[in-house]
Amino acid sequence: MADRGVDLAALPKEVREQLAELELELSEGDITQKGYEKKRAKLLAPFVPQTQNVGVSIKLTPGHSSDPASSPNAVPIAAPRQHRAHRSGGTRDDRYRSDIHTEAVQAALARHKEEKMALPMPTKRRSAFAQSPAEDCTPPDTSSASEDEGSLRRRQAAISAMLAQNLQSPEYWINRSVQGSSTSSSASSTLSHGDGKTHNHNHSQGQTSMLADVLAHTRIESSSIPPDVTSTVPSTVPQDRNSRADLPPNIVVKGMSRGQSRSSMMDTAGGVPAHSRVSTKIQQLLNTLKRPKRPPLSEFFLDDTEEIVEIPQPDPNTPRPEGRQMIPVKGEPLGVVSNWPPALQAALARWGATQAKSPALTILDITGKPLYTLTYGKLWSRSLKLAYTLLNKLGTKNEQVLKPGDRVALVYPNSDPGMFWVAFYGCLLAEVIPVPIEVPLSRKDAGSQQIGFLLGSCGVGLALTSEICLKGLPKTPNGEIMQFKGWPRLKWVVTDTKYLTKPSKDWQPHIPTANTDTAYIEYKASKEGTVMGVAVSKISMLTHCQALTQACNYCEGETLVNVLDFKKDSGLWHGVLASVMNRIHTISVPYSVMKACPLSWVQRVHVHKARVALVKCRDLHWAMMAHRDQKDTNLSSLRMLIVADGANPWSVSSCDAFLNVFQSHGLKPEMICPCASSPEAMTVAIRRPGAQGAPLPARAILSMAGLSHGVIRVNTEDKNSALTVQDVGHVMPGALMCIVKPDGPPMLCKTDEIGEIALNSRAGGTMYYGLPGVTKNTFEVIPVNSGGTPIGDVAFTRTGLLGFVGPGSLVFVVGKIEGLLSVSGRRHNADDLVATALAVEPVKTVYRGRIAVFSVTVFYDERIVIVAEQRPDANEEDSFQWMSRVLQAIDSIHQVGLYCLALVPANTLPKTPLGGIHVSEAKQHFLEGSLHPCNILMCPHTCVTNLPKPRQKQPVGVGPASIMVGNLVAGKRIAQASGRDLGLIDDQEQSRKHQFLSEALQWRAQTDPDHVLYMLLNAKGVPVSTATCSQLHKRAEKITAALLERGGINTGDNVVLLYPPGIDLIASFYGCLYAGCIPVTVRPPHPQNLPATLPTVRMIIDVSKAACILTTQTLMKILRSKEAAASVNVKTWPNIIDTDDLPRKRPPNIYKPPTAEMLAYLDFSVSTTGMLTGVKISHSAVNALCRSIKLQCELYSSRQIAICMDPYCGLGFVLWCMSSVYSGHQSILIPPMELETSLPLWLSTLSQYKIRDTFCSYSVMELCTKGLGTQTEALKARGVNLTCVRSCVVIAEERPRLTLTQSFSKLFKDLGLSPRAVSTAFGARVNLAICLQGTAGPDPSTVYVDMKSLRHDRVRLVERGAPQSLPLTESGTMLPGVRVIIVNPETRGPLGDSHLGEIWVNSPHNASGYYTIYGEESLQADHFNTRLSFGETETLWARTGYLGFVRRTELLDASGDRHDALFVVGSLDETLELRGLRYHPIDIETSVSRAHRSIAESAVFTWTNLLVVVVELSGSEQEALDLVPLVTNVVLKEHHLIVGVVVIVDPGVIPINSRGEKQRMHLRDSFLADQLDPIYVAYNM
Repeated sequence: MADRGVDLAALPKEVREQLAELELELSEGDITQKGYEKKRAKLLAPFVPQTQNVGVSIKLTPGHSSDPASSPNAVPIAAPRQHRAHRSGGTRDDRYRSDIHTEAVQAALARHKEEKMALPMPTKRRSAFAQSPAEDCTPPDTSSASEDEGSLRRRQAAISAMLAQNLQSPEYWINRSVQGSSTSSSASSTLSHGDGKTHNHNHSQGQTSMLADVLAHTRIESSSIPPDVTSTVPSTVPQDRNSRADLPPNIVVKGMSRGQSRSSMMDTAGGVPAHSRVSTKIQQLLNTLKRPKRPPLSEFFLDDTEEIVEIPQPDPNTPRPEGRQMIPVKGEPLGVVSNWPPALQAALARWGATQAKSPALTILDITGKPLYTLTYGKLWSRSLKLAYTLLNKLGTKNEQVLKPGDRVALVYPNSDPGMFWVAFYGCLLAEVIPVPIEVPLSRKDAGSQQIGFLLGSCGVGLALTSEICLKGLPKTPNGEIMQFKGWPRLKWVVTDTKYLTKPSKDWQPHIPTANTDTAYIEYKASKEGTVMGVAVSKISMLTHCQALTQACNYCEGETLVNVLDFKKDSGLWHGVLASVMNRIHTISVPYSVMKACPLSWVQRVHVHKARVALVKCRDLHWAMMAHRDQKDTNLSSLRMLIVADGANPWSVSSCDAFLNVFQSHGLKPEMICPCASSPEAMTVAIRRPGAQGAPLPARAILSMAGLSHGVIRVNTEDKNSALTVQDVGHVMPGALMCIVKPDGPPMLCKTDEIGEIALNSRAGGTMYYGLPGVTKNTFEVIPVNSGGTPIGDVAFTRTGLLGFVGPGSLVFVVGKIEGLLSVSGRRHNADDLVATALAVEPVKTVYRGRIAVFSVTVFYDERIVIVAEQRPDANEEDSFQWMSRVLQAIDSIHQVGLYCLALVPANTLPKTPLGGIHVSEAKQHFLEGSLHPCNILMCPHTCVTNLPKPRQKQPVGVGPASIMVGNLVAGKRIAQASGRDLGLIDDQEQSRKHQFLSEALQWRAQTDPDHVLYMLLNAKGVPVSTATCSQLHKRAEKITAALLERGGINTGDNVVLLYPPGIDLIASFYGCLYAGCIPVTVRPPHPQNLPATLPTVRMIIDVSKAACILTTQTLMKILRSKEAAASVNVKTWPNIIDTDDLPRKRPPNIYKPPTAEMLAYLDFSVSTTGMLTGVKISHSAVNALCRSIKLQCELYSSRQIAICMDPYCGLGFVLWCMSSVYSGHQSILIPPMELETSLPLWLSTLSQYKIRDTFCSYSVMELCTKGLGTQTEALKARGVNLTCVRSCVVIAEERPRLTLTQSFSKLFKDLGLSPRAVSTAFGARVNLAICLQGTAGPDPSTVYVDMKSLRHDRVRLVERGAPQSLPLTESGTMLPGVRVIIVNPETRGPLGDSHLGEIWVNSPHNASGYYTIYGEESLQADHFNTRLSFGETETLWARTGYLGFVRRTELLDASGDRHDALFVVGSLDETLELRGLRYHPIDIETSVSRAHRSIAESAVFTWTNLLVVVVELSGSEQEALDLVPLVTNVVLKEHHLIVGVVVIVDPGVIPINSRGEKQRMHLRDSFLADQLDPIYVAYNM
């Protein structure tokens, strides 16, 4: 851009003026962005070389914001005043236009020195969020701006004067209150963010090692080329979870101690790819969070405190009210005038009879020309006809549909006041109660449900409307009027004259003297959006008209121009009721006319010489904008210009500006009369017109800081944060006013205190119709003094207005209760925040000044949310700039942090009937996640200041004895448990004699050759192959022969078995054992996804140094294919032997190992932390494990079991390949991939073969739950019956997924599945099967633990349903021969049973150690042979790396003792240490997944103390940004953590291993290498 380095302030004046003119043209759409840039560049071209004083501008990666000062919206130029005044149109809502405030905002922003924005800009996928063109979705008559049909106002170019030159570094306001909340206290001290080096003094970080560190530890020599573990994740990710069961190839080889792996985690800044966009973003974010400006939190944690929340200490400098208690203020007495009518209907009757020709109402057409005039005679006769028709002609002859006192809805458009007047007075004459409401435009109108609530609470069954309006209502296809959402059933009556009946001669309406019966009901929306009806009695209506007549000095025959809505508020009170009482001629200017011709009301005043005009600020503003079109208007006839929303503090500048322009047209300053009103109390105060030349009332200039504490302080020191307020005159005649505290008991305020205005008057509403409970707190308030004693017995009505009584009993209003936001004990006004946001140059960003401000309650306090509509042509960078500046401005002026700032596409915020923003509905959308923002900025770090204190870990420098005693006092007993004793059980079977599985198979082939051991099913449920004992033995022999012949294999060589799940795999396993080789089973690569799956295969082959590969012909072709060559080097495969056609040879002899301690096979698996770990399993371990399972599950030859899981590692492999050969039972094998083509396969097999015991994986269970949940009836019809199943065990290495197992049990209960049948198993790398629910043990028990205690490594059981409770279920009964003990992972001392600790296991089937490339035995000693530091120090234990606890239950085990249950909580490597507490990812993920219906899956990890949440979005991309605040809210609420980064990705991006466990560390690596292709990345500040 031409002006990159131009100092705009130094330009000549005429150039600056031309630039300002250009800016104006652009903002008003008179010129395109392209044209603007072209002209601007041309203007600035001559000045570029001379003024170039800025260094070379650095090009940032997309997604970074560049220097805000260079963005084109920051032109520091004042447009000449005359141009400003004459421009029409504009972009800003003028409720809030204030030059003073605008300057203040700019000054506040200018105070911050110029710097690059340090905030990381969110990363967004380009396809997302194509903005809908603004006009497409604009319903008719609502395309206007903000609240109250919001006004539009040209922003003044002058505002940006200082802003462009100086922009503060956002560090200032981001850091103001980070106060260590985002960093764990233990780590923050050792981490220096700035430099690339990290100091690692901290070994307790429970996180897994980064790839770079692992490679450093594993010391791969250059001679043996290492597997490429750093290759990237492919961008094409298969969509369904099962096909991506393979790992992404960035796998780490595990060959190091757990201590090392955890400590090296702190070197995070080191191992990040330098090019990574993500890491630079996060670094930026960290820099913004680095230096807290508020005092840090106290650094200790009191464990037993019930209080979660940090209560901020009151600031001693807080201003407090010092005045005396206020005395209620009396209005002037209400005078009695002899000819005032006894009731309002009587006034109409009188004028109808005596002044029939006198004009009552003039209606304008769309162009603003008078259409017709209704005289008092016509109004009277038509109202009579309607009253007669309503009472006598609606039903059949003898039944009366309406009785006096019934409620009737009035549905008339704003453009038809005549019909409304007739209907309203017709109802009064018939003594039915009118309830005026807005015309519903569509079934889904914002707030239509609430209108339904109003109609319901008022018991409305009938609606009056005009013929035209009825035709326009939405209809069903068969022509009936649509049933609106939440509305009662209504009967519609058309009130056009031709449908009314002339009353019979003898019929006269009953006009009683005004009494306390309800006359009409006016609707009012509360802050929460509920719509209630304020009932106004006949006497109140009359008294109010009398009070208005006296206050406004109305005279008979005057003319009044009304621009307001005639259905409620001042428009109804002045323009329909008081006018008829005084025979005033009303000229009604509908809103649609105002939109077409904003000056129409001024012209009406001029033409009709009107004495009174009734307007709002926006009308003043619009008239002023359009003023140049009309030179000869004269307003000197006006004696009163009533400003109905004069109580809005921001109205003062509109009044001034209007006066400025129209004073030359005869407008007198003393004629401007602001008034304050509320639906409950009606008119509260109004300024009486002053005498000619009398001094105008003074303004109050208040300090915003004082206001936020509810105290009136004249602003002296800092003019930037001042609020200028005008008075709204004196209390109404006959009323009594006092100021009471807005919350709590209605205590009288002090004279210098802001409170709620309460009014006692006969002229107010009487109740909320049909809602007696709410009525009492509003309409029957008796104020009390500071001692708590009532000041009298008169009841006051709370008005909902906040204000004070100033000198001379003048009333000042500073805001409304419904706009009040209470944050950390300080009160802020939504309107004030809107004004500040609008004063920040919004021209390029905000569409028509439409901004909504509301608060949401998150973590025990209100948090402020600002939502604005974004202009369709706004670009990312400008929007982000604007958002950042709004944050600064609000922080600077209001001293409050924003929680969330969102931009939504133009015209998408819910609208009120007149086009304003429906704030409560917008808030509802925000909380439901249906707002669909296109830009969002969350700043929880700055505004959440009440987090609990971080916990500091105690140093472990205490001797064993005291720890022992301490642990035992804290917990009742040492936490340990064991399964049945393996040796005591006498096992008569022959197989007991065989130490080796190979011998067992030979023995079975001889003694029972035709017994079928295995049966493999296909997708149709048909057995495709079976294996008897002898078949299996013979096939194994052939494979042995082939190995020896073709492979040239030596004893003890490793052989890779690469087979699909099936019997070939089993045969080749035994073939290897017969040959004396060590089998290594590997999952075959996925043919459709070779780039992702083949590198893992290659890696295991390389790491295990396999001498050859046994596989099928098809897989052999794949391994050598061109596609494979693209991912790996196919020339260096070891010898590949295909076992499809084998020689019919037998091996010369079958190998028998010399001792049982020799290796039987290698088990390679990827842990949840992404480590590829191979463990060595000896023959004795295989034997012990098979025996344990046989005893636990009571397996013998006549049994059948069904297995539906992958057979490549862990307990799945043992059950699939070895268990049947050992125990002799028949295994029905169901490959999980067959379920993809036929979901019911597994369940129908169980039913068909009457299976008692079945084993599956979580992925299989999830498939069935999601896919078959709705089909239980169909399955039943096909005869699927699961009553036979007595145990269905999920095999896993993780915390049991209780919700999944429970939903599975519930769903298939109808098919006869016993809820007791479903259970889980638990194994780890060091021991493949620790727990397995067998047949004999007690049922697994479920407990509820307190999550807060769990974060402190303590176990506290609570009742079900307790807050912050977490259900955990036992992982199955411990296998025979297994012992576990719970140990403190740091001190290695045993723990009591009320502690969470690492599970250590001792059993004959422990693995012998990790298989490493270079056999460094010392590395494994720690995990496989480790001793307690005190207590029973002789036993050797293996460390599982999982945290859990043991609980003694009330149930009895087989031996009759009380049963000890083992509960697994999660992997130690996966835990997140944040704020000194230990979190388990799964808990946070569970909360996140509940946050929104479109979250398919989520995963969390940490990065330099920032919590990163990755969310898979199953809905449409436009929902992506809805998730950001919801995810942040739920994690804050349930886990007291602030999310640092929210990443929204496509379904299927979170990697999952074969067991269905999330690979969070892979995800983390992909995120840091910027390979996730996210839809959106939000950096929460």
